[in-house]
Formats: sequence, structure tokens, C-alpha cells
Amino acid sequence: MIVYEMCYPYETVGAAGIVCVPLDYGYLEEYRKIYNDCFCEMRKALGIKPVNVYTDSDDLKDRLDNICILLDNSSIIGAVSCYGNEIDDLMVRKASQGKGYGRKLLLWAIQRIRQENKAPITLHVAQWNARAVTLYRQMGFAITKKEKIKP
Repeated sequence: MIVYEMCYPYETVGAAGIVCVPLDYGYLEEYRKIYNDCFCEMRKALGIKPVNVYTDSDDLKDRLDNICILLDNSSIIGAVSCYGNEIDDLMVRKASQGKGYGRKLLLWAIQRIRQENKAPITLHVAQWNARAVTLYRQMGFAITKKEKIKP
């Protein structure tokens, strides 16, 4: 499997136009289901096991401080995690994909990181996920490293 490390070197970014909130206990089960749904196709295609990463909501409790969610009418539309200068696990509920939420979540994550510092922002994406690679490039990310990893 080929994985790209991508970097965003710019200090500024456009407005996201959304408000994300920290993931809390009330949304853990919904988040877990959406996460597994969003990533299972890729994990199957790449032979990564387990296909469903989170089998229990308790698996997420130590990550709550880093995960933020986008809500609409009390339902999760999408989510993104920020760990220092790294963006991770950007996802949009399948029913809401293709509506610009991924772009908005990416902008929001860049803005959040930029509130803390101006260092380059990184993320990792499987070459298999061509839609994500295209989005990240359109938003100014460049491939800085290409790695072949075993599932």
C-alpha cells in the first residue's frame, strides 16, 4: 500500500464557514459507526485488518480531546482530528459526501492548527483514496513523502 505524507506550508487559509465542536460522550456511538463506515471500504481494498477499527465506543475515550465534529440537527455530518500540526481522520458521513463538507472540515482544521502555530501542517493519505488526494492538492497540500507500507 502506498501512503503519501502531504504538507501545507502556508500561514493563511480561507474561511471555513462552519463551526465544529469537540466530540463528547453523547456522540461516541454515532461517531464510531460513521468512522467505520467511512473507512471500511478502503481498509478492505487495501487488505487492512480489522476492517472496522472501532468495535466499541470505549476505544475512543482517550482521543476525545483531539476529535471535533460538525453537526446538523444534532447529527454528525463529519469530523476531523488535530494532533499538534497533524490532521487525521477527516471524514464525512456517506449521505453528506460530495456537498463540500470535506473541504470545509479541512479548512476548519487548518484554521484550528494555525491558531496555535505557523509550522507546516501534515497529513497522511492512502494513494488509493484518490478523492482525498485531489482535495488536499486543491487546498494547497503537496506530497512530501511517498511510503510503501504493509497492511
